[in-house]
Amino acid sequence: MLGGVVRGQRAAVVQGAPVPGRGLAHCVWLYHRFPLSHREVEELMLERGVIVSYETARRWCAKFGQAYANALRRRQSRPGDRWHLDEVYLKINGERKYLWRPVAADGNVLDILVQNRRDKAAARRFFRRLMKKTGTVPRVVVTDKLRSYGAAHREVMPSVEHLSHKGLNNRAENSHQSTRQRERAMKGFRSTGGAQRFLSVFGGISPHFRPRRHLMTAPDYRAEMTVRFTIWEHITGAAGQTTTA
Repeated sequence: MLGGVVRGQRAAVVQGAPVPGRGLAHCVWLYHRFPLSHREVEELMLERGVIVSYETARRWCAKFGQAYANALRRRQSRPGDRWHLDEVYLKINGERKYLWRPVAADGNVLDILVQNRRDKAAARRFFRRLMKKTGTVPRVVVTDKLRSYGAAHREVMPSVEHLSHKGLNNRAENSHQSTRQRERAMKGFRSTGGAQRFLSVFGGISPHFRPRRHLMTAPDYRAEMTVRFTIWEHITGAAGQTTTA
């Protein structure tokens, strides 16, 4: 049967709804970890002996993805005192929008905000939202030379040191690469709200499975990924679930 029936699995309770826990978590992981469509997720699940429609995969990602991303963010260590901020444009229905993204010194994405402009008001909204969400104020913020950052910084966080230099902000700029990859795979975003919802989930799940591999030996990388998969199974409720492959 199609429509979300998973063969050979016990039902788990996720957020009060009876669902096949491991199959659901695997769908959400596939979609947000790799540049896949929901139809490609359906095909990969079928190869594992799990029958689920692409529409059910889409509903699962929409319903549970944000909760999983939030749970992963709560497990992150508190952001350090040096934040890297950057914005990049998105083309949505032919209109230019801007994706604002702050990254901590350890590479963790702190938040994502899609806005229509990149002026002082947009930068001010971005700063205030970030401080409210993290519950902390950094010692240093690093941005590019966009003047809106400086104007908003002087108003919202004047006591914080502001470094404005394109060469210092590679950490934030590099964080946009995976977003661009997904944007191409999805053939663009359909709406500002849709982009915000997807990127909020994507920014919480994808980095969890992307440790700084270039700084690790192969055994250390495998050990780290084992830990991260264990955390994923715990927060999705998939730990202990049976599966067929």
